[in-house]
Amino acid sequence: MKKKNLALLMAGAMAATSLMAGYTLVMADEKEGYTIGLAMNTQTNPFFVTVKEGVQKACDERGIELIVTDAQDDPAIQQKDVENLITKKPDAIIIDTCDSDAIVSSVEACNEAGIPVFTMDREANGGEVISHIGYDAIKSGKLAGQFLADTLEGKGKIVELQGVMGTNVAQNRSEGFNEVIKENPDMEIVACQVADFDRAKAMSVMENILQANPEIDGLYAANDEMLLGALEAIEGAGRTDEIVKCGCDALDETMDAIRDGSVEATIAEPPFFLGKAILETAYNYLEGEEVEEVVILDNQLVTKDNVDDIVTKE
Repeated sequence: MKKKNLALLMAGAMAATSLMAGYTLVMADEKEGYTIGLAMNTQTNPFFVTVKEGVQKACDERGIELIVTDAQDDPAIQQKDVENLITKKPDAIIIDTCDSDAIVSSVEACNEAGIPVFTMDREANGGEVISHIGYDAIKSGKLAGQFLADTLEGKGKIVELQGVMGTNVAQNRSEGFNEVIKENPDMEIVACQVADFDRAKAMSVMENILQANPEIDGLYAANDEMLLGALEAIEGAGRTDEIVKCGCDALDETMDAIRDGSVEATIAEPPFFLGKAILETAYNYLEGEEVEEVVILDNQLVTKDNVDDIVTKE
């Protein structure tokens, strides 16, 4: 099996069905009756709520029973969730991992039980996974870094808010972002702190950063939840117009913030299409089709210039 890079996001007012056509592989003779387990890392973060909506949509279209668990961002709970799913003997299990290392034993347990495993967004660092689907996290970080560099003309004091650093997504977004910043010697990261992809944590962290740094020119938050939390802190400090802000995910709330001018940019990684894509891949595998081992979905910078052209849901 080979690695496949699929461009999903198209500039312009495209219908969502056209957007999905790039990677949907639906059999003409669809078979009903499958049961699939979905081990979510959380169902409180809007990104992952929308991922689940995409999975459910694809299940409804195929008559698939979906069993969903919520690990509440706790790797230990997720391990138990997968154990419980295995006892239900589903045809496949899809995992969105809390921690790329901690989930390995769960993947191996699925392997021993003969249940095909699929992962999305965050990879598992071991075990046999049939297919992984996610967005290009390094590219995402680079797009954010380049946006700040271009907007600030290659100079300024920057804050980076990192996600859950036990995941490849957080690591790769930070790697891509810092690669661009290092190419601009007049840009300085004055604060880099972990906020675990969490809005409340990001607000608290950003409040402290603002107090310690009277001059901040740019902010990169590695997901929109952190961006929105940081935005609350920035607005509370009366410094909204001083700081160029970029997030990642293209949540509805962020898209509205771009429209009203309180946020300058985000990176579109629509969670709905991620959910649909992983379910369709699992279904195709169960139908006997060959599927790609790794599928990388494309992402795109969103600003006020194209915010109304970006399709994030069907």
